[in-house]
Amino acid sequence: MSEERTNDPQSGISRRKFIGTMALAMGAVATSCHKVPEMLTEEIGGRPNILIIMADDMGYSDINCYGGEINTPNINSLAEGGVRFTNFYNCARCVATRASILTGLTPSQAGLGLERRGREAAGSHGGLSKNCVTIAEVLKGAGYHTLMSGKWHLAGDEIGLWDDKKATTQDRWPLQRGFDRYYGTIEGSGSYFYPPTLVEGNTPIDSEGSGYYYTDAVTDNMVRFVKEHAESESKKPFFGYLAYTAPHWPLHAPESEIAKYKGKFDKGWDALRQKRYERMIKMGLIDPKWPLSEKDPDIPDWVDEKDKEWWARHMEVYAAQVDVMDQGVGKIMDVLNEKGLTENTLVLFLSDNGGCAEHIGDWVKQFLCWPEGGMTRDGRPIKDRHSRDVLPGPEDTYMSYQARWAHLSNTPYRKYKSFLHEGGISTPLIAYWPSRIKRRGVLEEQVGHVYDLMGTCLDLAGAEYPTERKGESVIPTEGVSIVPALYGSKIKRGTDIFGWEHIGHRAVRKGKWKIVSLRGEKPWELYDIEADRTEMNNLADQYPERVEEMVKIYKDWEQRSRLSE
Repeated sequence: MSEERTNDPQSGISRRKFIGTMALAMGAVATSCHKVPEMLTEEIGGRPNILIIMADDMGYSDINCYGGEINTPNINSLAEGGVRFTNFYNCARCVATRASILTGLTPSQAGLGLERRGREAAGSHGGLSKNCVTIAEVLKGAGYHTLMSGKWHLAGDEIGLWDDKKATTQDRWPLQRGFDRYYGTIEGSGSYFYPPTLVEGNTPIDSEGSGYYYTDAVTDNMVRFVKEHAESESKKPFFGYLAYTAPHWPLHAPESEIAKYKGKFDKGWDALRQKRYERMIKMGLIDPKWPLSEKDPDIPDWVDEKDKEWWARHMEVYAAQVDVMDQGVGKIMDVLNEKGLTENTLVLFLSDNGGCAEHIGDWVKQFLCWPEGGMTRDGRPIKDRHSRDVLPGPEDTYMSYQARWAHLSNTPYRKYKSFLHEGGISTPLIAYWPSRIKRRGVLEEQVGHVYDLMGTCLDLAGAEYPTERKGESVIPTEGVSIVPALYGSKIKRGTDIFGWEHIGHRAVRKGKWKIVSLRGEKPWELYDIEADRTEMNNLADQYPERVEEMVKIYKDWEQRSRLSE
């Protein structure tokens, strides 16, 4: 499954230092900058722009370049011109991953761990901790212009204070956590046609017009921010965070986009999953010795499914959501080209967790993501989510594609979003940087984690991780820079231990070994991830001493990685 690796030559290039200035007003992050890494040169304009593009609840293998059937030519272009990581991890749920990415910490340390159900647990404070900094805060202090469009989901309890389109506090909103510009939703999900908690800067706003679609709006506002940056802030590099909600439920998409996938999934989840698995082996994305994981027993065989057309429509809408997002990636790349920014912009594309098996029940009505009063913008009631006469897609529906299709999205791995088996925590990551990445179309097998993006951004910006923020001590970062991997070199990491805990699920990986346990103190499972990443051969009974050793490692990690009270 390996491909030839090529190293980027770095000899004989000119270099210079960049010193960032720290704004002292408003208690800015205490930090300083040092010399920029060797690969940054005068010829390509100094420090790079950095753009992180995040998909939401998209499975490991949904996009074309990771084996999927969905049409994603723009994301494919990033993969063809850059590096695809095959061993990159997330934190199992959107809020946890987004906290970890922006802070370089475990979700618990960042204040959004949700180790157990309820927020009484340490690390589950419901919003970004005062003892963490964001990438935006550090890079803004280092002279970057910071831009964000899309889903925030890090305000925690503050979102509960939303009343009559006002919020009594905004301490954990994007502009208060380092971003110069922001458009998007503070809440984690909702209607794509009439999204709740929509904000421009610090001002709650309404979406406008009957043709409004949130994914397009998120794209268009980032395009606007980049254009205005190029016109008024061109002397600064920019850090952009394009945080899509697509393809998170509800299944909402324009009918014209859904129609493109009519019949595409008629063969059903069983046949398509087998084909996707075979395709991924041919592409070198997975080791052929890893068997395709078994589907959950609650998922019927496609041949026995009575409502084939209804279920196929679910995946057609999901595919359309991903397709529109991909079109947005194309628009962003177009504006970078138009403004002459492409060559010196590092673009990172990834997903925040595996495909989501959640079934939308009445529980959703207690959250702000449910349409107010159960009505559309123009006063139509949301239709019965269980009726086979109701097809997902339009604004007056509110549905999810559930485990039946999520297990296709996560091919070939086990489980889904919120679980700590590989299907829940494995993410595609693409790194694209035309002027510097010469290993184009290459697969990178080194293990990485979303908290490494903090170290990566600081490495490229020549910025130091701070020790305090607004007089409060800052927790040391968990991650490291993955820049060496872009050049075919070894990532310099002090430990090979990666841990997770989420709503009672637990896992730790050390080297090739991983233990994982389901919620409810279920027995530990042991896997050799190098030989069996699909987690089909539980070795716990065969190697009890190894399990005991790994449990100790997990407990040490758990104690260290939680936010101190």
